[in-house]
Amino acid sequence: MRFGITTPIVTLTPRGHAGWEAHGRPTDLRRVAETADRLGYHHLTCSEHVAIPDDATMTRGGRYYDPAVTLGYLAAVTTRIRLATHVVVLPYHHPLAIAKRFGTLDRLSDGRLILGVGVGSLSEEFDLLGVDFPGRGPRYEDALRALRAALGSERPVYRGPHYAFEGFVIDPDPLQAHVPMWIGGRSARSLRRALTFADGWVPFGLDLHALRTMVERARMSPAWTSRPTPLDLVFSLERLFDVCDSGQRQAMASLLREYAQMGTSIVSLRFKHTSLEHYLDQLEIFATEVAPAFGDGAPLPPGRV
Repeated sequence: MRFGITTPIVTLTPRGHAGWEAHGRPTDLRRVAETADRLGYHHLTCSEHVAIPDDATMTRGGRYYDPAVTLGYLAAVTTRIRLATHVVVLPYHHPLAIAKRFGTLDRLSDGRLILGVGVGSLSEEFDLLGVDFPGRGPRYEDALRALRAALGSERPVYRGPHYAFEGFVIDPDPLQAHVPMWIGGRSARSLRRALTFADGWVPFGLDLHALRTMVERARMSPAWTSRPTPLDLVFSLERLFDVCDSGQRQAMASLLREYAQMGTSIVSLRFKHTSLEHYLDQLEIFATEVAPAFGDGAPLPPGRV
């Protein structure tokens, strides 16, 4: 397995963040990114919401840094860690706007973009932005096809039921010939979409049992068996651990082994922490004392965490 981080500070979700993050500064965020980059972590994340309804903040939180701006800043202070949108709500945007915005990021970051997208679920936010909520599913799937056609092509051509373009130049385009795309969500439909349109599935809010059940069912489908490349299963652990504590470190490793047995290929890590220094210490301890157990036991070379 490879290990990335769910970036602190940039989102504040109930029961998922520490108190110090509310007042985290750009210099704190930079130290997190630089430390994860130095230690060889696979990716860091930034999610998207434009505006959260007041009554939804108790479950979703209210802070969401803009992913393009945030990841552009972090690209400038790192050299190898991948930059993952986890996730952009694709129906809020025209696919060419996403191709331009994040194609630029991919080029400026020397090809480190992972483009995670989702269909969205906050009807109030859709209404606020003037986007149709009930019909978002078909439009989303058409946008996925259009986005794949646009990424990596300076003169993209696409014709679908909701989006069509031809005769336009999109420059810059991504540096990567194939930008990895992850599909977010927590339903069986989101997993089917990942199998059809994307390189990875990055669900949220599902425990190990639910994930195992959904993956076992999907493995029997033609969509799984006919894929030319394996689907990355990108999961977050259902519990938080403080790996500065040896007992919790062992418990975390035990849980990770269960995820590995399920075929998990990438894990986005969160930790139980009380300060920036505590968080940075855990990044170091995990990289040196936990991650090697899931490789060949040798010291971790760049990009292996």
